[in-house]
Amino acid sequence: MVSGTASFTPSPATAPNSVPRAALALANVLYEKKGPIAYVTVNRPKVLNALNTPTWTDLHAAFEDAKTDASVRGVILTGAGGKAFIAGADISELAHVDAYEAEESSRFGQGVLDLIENLGKPVIAAINGFALGGGCETAMACTIRIAVEHAKFGQPEVKLGLLPGGGGTQRLPRLVGKGRALQLILTGETISAQEAYRIGLVNEVVAAGSLIDRAEAILKQIMANAPIAVKFSLEAANKGMDTSQSEGFALEASFFGICAATEDKKEGTAAFLEKRAPQFRGR
Repeated sequence: MVSGTASFTPSPATAPNSVPRAALALANVLYEKKGPIAYVTVNRPKVLNALNTPTWTDLHAAFEDAKTDASVRGVILTGAGGKAFIAGADISELAHVDAYEAEESSRFGQGVLDLIENLGKPVIAAINGFALGGGCETAMACTIRIAVEHAKFGQPEVKLGLLPGGGGTQRLPRLVGKGRALQLILTGETISAQEAYRIGLVNEVVAAGSLIDRAEAILKQIMANAPIAVKFSLEAANKGMDTSQSEGFALEASFFGICAATEDKKEGTAAFLEKRAPQFRGR
């Protein structure tokens, strides 16, 4: 579920190139870089990190920066406070939109989540509490989902007279299968982290105290590999989901050929034969 109004003009704080990259200032999102990892934190804990138009705009700005900054190799997305990752749409905003504004809001949110899904770099969702509606949709746009034991998931939009508008009707069936997805969407039920893990909605369930450490460990494991190979692996999997299997095979073969021409491929194969750790340079 997404929320908003018909106008999505970024504020001066979030307009592209309005401030230097290192000083990107956002109202509802914390954005920090530590080495090759960017940390994006939805920062509205008083309303359980609910998504409104300024928050969607801030997320877009943060992920655009992470995409274009060559020093960033991966992103961890989480929510402020200990109760919620993102609890859904800001209902106080959503209650006042008309049909046109709702469609525009849906398309805007879908665009932000498409940016996250197709960033070309791994994005780990560190789910520290409620991931409902737009929060569940945001998590599903990420590459890998790690959840704490008390996290809750669901698409409760039907209880508001709506349906998921941030890609939930499309990503959820692809992740857990059509039957289970429709059960969740049509009933609006909330499920536990353990059930989300059982059906394949999340990759791992961890203790709250180890959530960010585990997300960092996974990213470091990915970042130890060739950056170009990681980028094209992500693209092949994402695009392949929307094509026939034969078209997916053709795309995979094309990317395989591109990677074979890189310096990283030469380094990776040489390191294997020489029984040493590879030194990838992203070339």
